[in-house]
Amino acid sequence: MGGVGLTATRAHALAAQPFLLDTHIWLWYLTGSYRLPTSLRDAIDANVGDIWLSPISIWETGMLHARGRITLEGGPRQWAERARRAFAVEEAALNGEVALRSHEFDLGHRDPADHLIAATALVYGLTLMTVDARLQAADWLPTRSS
Repeated sequence: MGGVGLTATRAHALAAQPFLLDTHIWLWYLTGSYRLPTSLRDAIDANVGDIWLSPISIWETGMLHARGRITLEGGPRQWAERARRAFAVEEAALNGEVALRSHEFDLGHRDPADHLIAATALVYGLTLMTVDARLQAADWLPTRSS
């Protein structure tokens, strides 16, 4: 997990709002990546306890590792267990309603992970935190990118 790089909760006057983290946002937050906009890091810090993650993000992270795009120290299982201990999130379970909802909209591409993550946000009533332009372009999907 390298430098998990979690920051202490910052005292900012940001309204509490439940967020679903897109996979890249979760990874960037955990690793302290410069790629995560400061405004999103602040929003996560201000909403600890009301941050959600889809199990699809854990699966996607494992796939990135399997394809050699990232290295997860100890492999996906050990890394994910450490990540969940370091930064507790609510799990937005992948259930039948999420699976069905993922077929009821068009994202303009066929990435099943994006469809399942978008459906999760809709089913659970969460704002998807993402910098993925394809997800931000869906005007029916509540997103936050800055």
